[in-house]
Amino acid sequence: MSDDIGLRSDRGPALLALLLATFLIGMAQWVIATAVPSIAADIGGFSSFPWLFSVYLLTMTVTVPVVSRLADIVGRKRLLLVGISVFVLGSVLCGLAWSMPSLIAFRVVQALGGGSIQSLALTVIGDLYNREDRARVQGHIAVTLAAASVIGPLVGGFFAMMDAWRLVFLINLPIGVLALWLIYRNVHEQVERRAHRIDYAGAVLITGALSLLVLGALEGGGAWAWTSATSLTIFAVGAALLVAFVLRERRAAEPIIPLGLFRRRLVVVMAVLGLMMGGIMVGLTAFAPIYLQVAGGASPIWAGVAVAAMALGLPASSALAGTLSLRWGLRRTTVLGAVLAVAGVAGLAAFAHYPSVFTVAACAALVGIGFGLTTVPGLVALQESVAWNQRGMVTGLVTFFRSLGQVLGVAALGAVGKAMLGDAARDQDPLVVQSAIGVVFTLMLVFALIHLFGSFAMPRSVATTGAGGTPAAASRSAS
Repeated sequence: MSDDIGLRSDRGPALLALLLATFLIGMAQWVIATAVPSIAADIGGFSSFPWLFSVYLLTMTVTVPVVSRLADIVGRKRLLLVGISVFVLGSVLCGLAWSMPSLIAFRVVQALGGGSIQSLALTVIGDLYNREDRARVQGHIAVTLAAASVIGPLVGGFFAMMDAWRLVFLINLPIGVLALWLIYRNVHEQVERRAHRIDYAGAVLITGALSLLVLGALEGGGAWAWTSATSLTIFAVGAALLVAFVLRERRAAEPIIPLGLFRRRLVVVMAVLGLMMGGIMVGLTAFAPIYLQVAGGASPIWAGVAVAAMALGLPASSALAGTLSLRWGLRRTTVLGAVLAVAGVAGLAAFAHYPSVFTVAACAALVGIGFGLTTVPGLVALQESVAWNQRGMVTGLVTFFRSLGQVLGVAALGAVGKAMLGDAARDQDPLVVQSAIGVVFTLMLVFALIHLFGSFAMPRSVATTGAGGTPAAASRSAS
C-alpha cells in the first residue's frame, strides 16, 4: 500500500484543493441554519426561510447526474473549475441579497456549483489514486465533511451574533479562489479528443423530472396537501417526464444514464444502500434534536453534540474501511457496517421513551461507523470496476441516490412526524413528542433493515479495470 497520499506528497496540492472544495459544500449545508433568525431580522421573509434549504437540496440533487455524465465526456478538471466558480459566484450573490426571494434564488446558483463539486471531487480522487489508497483518501473527505458539519453551525452562529450574516456566504470567496488556483495548477488530465453526441434532450428530461418529483416530495404535506390538485399535477408531470427520459435513453448514442448499468448487481445494491442511508441520516439530524430538547430537556448545544457523534463516527470508520474490505472482502465489510447501523437505529427506537443525550450520541456514533463501512468499500469497488469514461457517472449515481434518500426521508418521516405531533412541538408537550419521535425512530429502523438486507446482496468481489481505466489517462497531479 502506498504512503503517497498525504498533503506533502506530489499529489498533495491536488488533494488539498479537493478537500477545500468539499469543505465549501459541507459548510454551505450547515452554516446557514444558525444564521436564519439574523437573516430574517435584516431582510424579512421569515415564513419563507425553509425554501433556503429546500431549493438547495433540490438543485444539488438534480445537478449531480447530468454533471457526472458530462465529466466523463469533457473531463473532470474543466467542469470542477466551472462548478467551484459558480458556487463562489452564488455565494457572493447570496451575500449581496436584498430580500428573502433574492436570497432563495441565489441559493439555487450556489447549489448548481455545489452539486458539481459534490460528485466531481470523489471522481477525481478515483482518477488520482489506486484502489488501496483511494479508500484511505476518501476517509479524508469524510473527515472534512464531518469537520464542516461541526464548524458550520458555529461559524454561522458567530457571524449572526456579530450582526454580520452576509459573511456566512462571503467567507466562501477566499477559500473558493484558493481551491480554484490549486486545481488549475495541480490537476492535469488527458481527455480523449473525439466527437461526442451529448444527450441534451435526456439532460433536459431528467432535470425536469427530478425537479418536479423532488419538489413534490419536499413540499408535499407542507406548502400543499398530498392529495391536492397541485401535488397530483406535479407528481404526474414528473412521472411522465421520467418515462420519457427512460424511452429517450434507450436510443441515445451517449445517454446521460446508460440504463444497462442497472443490470449490474453492484450498481443496484449501492443505489439501495444510498437511498436508505440518506433517509436514516436526515431522520437522525432532523428529529433527534427536537426529541432531546423537548422530551429530554437538553440544551440546543448538547442536542447538537449528540447528533454530531454520527458525523464523527463516519470518518473514523471510513479511514479503516478500505483496509478491512481488502482483508475481509467487500461483502463482509459491508454487512458488518449494516449490522452496526441497525444496532444504532434499534437503540434509538428501543430507548425512545428514555430520552438521553448519551444514548442518542452512542447510537448516532454506531450509525456513523456503520455507514462508513458500507459506503467507502462499495464506492471504491464501483469506481474500480468501470473505465475512466464511466467513473464520473457511477460516482454521481452513488451521490445522487444518497441525496434522493434524504429527500424521500424528509417526505416520509416528516409526514409521520407532522401527523403525530400536531401542535405538540410548538406547545412543547414532552410526552407527545417522545411518543411521536419514537414512531419516527421505528420507521428509521425499517430503513436500516432494508439497508441490511441490501448489504447481503453485495458481490463478494468485483472485476476491476485498473486505476487508469482507459488510454485517456486518469487525472494526475503535477510533481
